[in-house]
Amino acid sequence: MDGGRRSRAESGRPYKERDWPGASLLGRLGPADRDHLLTLGARVPYPADHVLMWEAEQTDHVLILLSGLVKVTGHADDDREALLAVRMRGDLLGELAALDGQPRSATVTTCGPVVTRTVPRAEFLACLRDRPRVAHAVNQSVVAKLRAANTHRVNFIGCDAATRLARVLHHLAMTYAERDGDSAVIRWPITQPELATLAGASEPSVQKALRRLRGKGVVTTGYRSIRVDGLEQLRSIGYSEA
Repeated sequence: MDGGRRSRAESGRPYKERDWPGASLLGRLGPADRDHLLTLGARVPYPADHVLMWEAEQTDHVLILLSGLVKVTGHADDDREALLAVRMRGDLLGELAALDGQPRSATVTTCGPVVTRTVPRAEFLACLRDRPRVAHAVNQSVVAKLRAANTHRVNFIGCDAATRLARVLHHLAMTYAERDGDSAVIRWPITQPELATLAGASEPSVQKALRRLRGKGVVTTGYRSIRVDGLEQLRSIGYSEA
């Protein structure tokens, strides 16, 4: 850790509004509130495949993700690990434990190198108390995550495994991948078991669906990456054929 607060200039380069996705916490804030939030806590870099938070651990700090991607996982009743979500730069992590003081609800692991600001609970809550616009943006962020989870479940009702997988891959490609026209590359490791949990399908069903997508030339799978060669075709498979 850097042991204290750092200004925008001290962090190496200024953070600009265009840097932050509009749906992220930092993207929801105005410049003054965003700049204040970015002075809280300590700036901390982490390597790939590093666990930032463990499910059920009794910690209550929050992390503001400045760069990189992380995956959020939890354990099902049969002890399988389920991929719950992916978070990107500008997102807030760990806010539930900070707000209610309960154990962590999920495990957060880095997908490649990331940089965060690690903010103690007391400092985070003081910011929410003193800056209503930040508190409102945090509330919006929590609600957006809940709505996304509900939409994810509802969209899968009545769909077969291949359709669900196509929808998952399309969402990941549109939200987190490097786009190039009708193609996109997801350059972070996502395993077939994780795809299966996201799609609410068995691993053999996902393997079969992936083979079909590869056979149609829609996706190409590689080491720690997935390339979508036809975003529009993938969207058609996931939605038009449902």
